[in-house]
Amino acid sequence: MPSASTTSACRNRRAAAGRFAVPLALAVLVILAFASLCIGDMNLTPARTLDGLLRREELATFVIWNMRLPRLLVAMLVGGALASSGLVMQAYFRNSLASPGLLGVSAGGTAGAVVAIGAGFAVNTLFFLPFASIVGACFATACVIMLARRGAGTERLLLAGIALNAMLGAVASYVLSNATLTYERNAQILFWLLGGLEDRTWEHVWMASPIVLAALFLWPLGRQMDLLSLGADEAQSLGVDVRRLRRVLLVLSTILTALATAVTGTVGFVGLTVPHIFRLLVGPEHKRLVPLSLIGGAAFVVACDLIGREAGGLRIGIVTSLIGGPFFLWLLRREA
Repeated sequence: MPSASTTSACRNRRAAAGRFAVPLALAVLVILAFASLCIGDMNLTPARTLDGLLRREELATFVIWNMRLPRLLVAMLVGGALASSGLVMQAYFRNSLASPGLLGVSAGGTAGAVVAIGAGFAVNTLFFLPFASIVGACFATACVIMLARRGAGTERLLLAGIALNAMLGAVASYVLSNATLTYERNAQILFWLLGGLEDRTWEHVWMASPIVLAALFLWPLGRQMDLLSLGADEAQSLGVDVRRLRRVLLVLSTILTALATAVTGTVGFVGLTVPHIFRLLVGPEHKRLVPLSLIGGAAFVVACDLIGREAGGLRIGIVTSLIGGPFFLWLLRREA
């Protein structure tokens, strides 16, 4: 058992780290974002990248504004959304192992989008996908909440998440195996199942832009999430409307996950990995964790996208799983 002096020293280190964490995370995100604009099939020097951003060179302008900048913005929005959603899930269930991917919420959003594509509802307008994705994510969230209300422990919730992921994956596979699907719809469905940032356009950026508004609602809820982490009864006694707070957190988490899934498909482990790393570094205070999850999630997905591009075009969902999977196994061993 750690001594009082050790605990105090740990708190002091976390407080010191917390003061510099946001500026450092922002600096890392800016560096990664600029690198993402420079690197691609046609590498650009930093000077040419700046010329493209300022529209001073025709070729660089076309590459930056029509190809790389929309992809970068989508990566940042999706990363921030998934990390924030994971943070909310962990606060709601008071468990660091909770995340949209493990509990089936991401799979629900993917299944909703796949059904919409397979049925042809997304042909006329791309903006039908967020609606279908939110419906699927809401279904998965409802299943998880029913179990949580029955007092299911972490192990049962994780097992339920595995079953839910398998069931929703079967729905997506059934749609994909439909012989009447056109080649284009098959390609779209495969894209959503693997998760990717290829061919993202400004239309996808606008489709994901409500993520910013949803994330802004989390900022004033930081103190209430801190109190909720003490327990529902304790939070209620300290003036928190626990039922209302939980409803708001669930709505925000579902919307964030569904919108992220609608523009990139299934991207796993971001919501588990990023909030937990920052919780280890700066402590459990959500006033710090909310902005750090937004910034850190954006930086994490941009970094994974860069790794995937340099590794021969690996999809973003594959890279995040290759990184997040071992982290989750380490986390399970640490929590045991």
